[in-house]
Amino acid sequence: MDRADAPYLRIVEELRRRVAAGELAAGDRLPSTRQIVREFGVAMATASKVLSRLQEEGVARAVPGVGTVVAGREPPAQDLTRQRIVRAAIGIADGEGLAAVSMRRIATELGASAMSLYRYVAGKDELLHLMADAVYGDDPPPDRIPRGWREQLELALRQQWRIHRRHPWLTQAISLTRPEFVRNGMAHTDRLLRAVDGLGLDANTMLHAALSLVNLVRGTAVSLEAEEQARTETGVTDDEWMRAREAELHELFASGAFPTLAKVVAGPGLDMDLDSIFEFALRRHLDGLAVLVAAARARERRRD
Repeated sequence: MDRADAPYLRIVEELRRRVAAGELAAGDRLPSTRQIVREFGVAMATASKVLSRLQEEGVARAVPGVGTVVAGREPPAQDLTRQRIVRAAIGIADGEGLAAVSMRRIATELGASAMSLYRYVAGKDELLHLMADAVYGDDPPPDRIPRGWREQLELALRQQWRIHRRHPWLTQAISLTRPEFVRNGMAHTDRLLRAVDGLGLDANTMLHAALSLVNLVRGTAVSLEAEEQARTETGVTDDEWMRAREAELHELFASGAFPTLAKVVAGPGLDMDLDSIFEFALRRHLDGLAVLVAAARARERRRD
């Protein structure tokens, strides 16, 4: 690849030169992603790629609470455990997305060799399983639950939404149709089933009700990582992004091609984000489930 097509390589070369020239010594902080953006006039994604490349080359290492520093001669990693590996992977995924998680990157974070990690984790698939189990386990179902089935479901699903908000990569780590047996995640699903148990619903309906509610959370949360990545790469908030496109939107609506959409968007009191979409979908889904529960109870009364 020509360097003109890869601006991050030119920045890597410049920072590597500063280290070789002694302008940056072992332990010194390298420019942060924001400093790289300002100094070299590149996007946030490019700046992140620069630091990742330097870490992969062994020129730099990440120090929690400090930033990326020039690497020196490091002693062998001490106290390397499965838990440390998983937590490092979660930190990378939370900050940069699931695509940034690799054994090499985790090893760099922990000051270890990539091969040493395989003594604790078999590979990427097992790592994703452990990551999902850990984040679900960080926020277990509460011991005390409300009495009503609807209140129980609302509490449980809002908790799941908060977990996905903290860890936007989670939707990619777990499959709904071919699920891994994530023990702490299964506890959340069991909680949903307990809420609808004893309402007169058959087992098939109970399972469909619980999994469709899980999918409601996942389906809304699937946009979280893309939004967070866009904000990180561009430094532009969602509101700023929309304001920058107001003229384009006005032109589209003025064409008359989308009359109903134009009328709705121009209406007063419009306030929509992923949280409001989730809350609206949750309430309407539970309204529909309430109809099923009422019908099941009516059938039970007729049998009695």
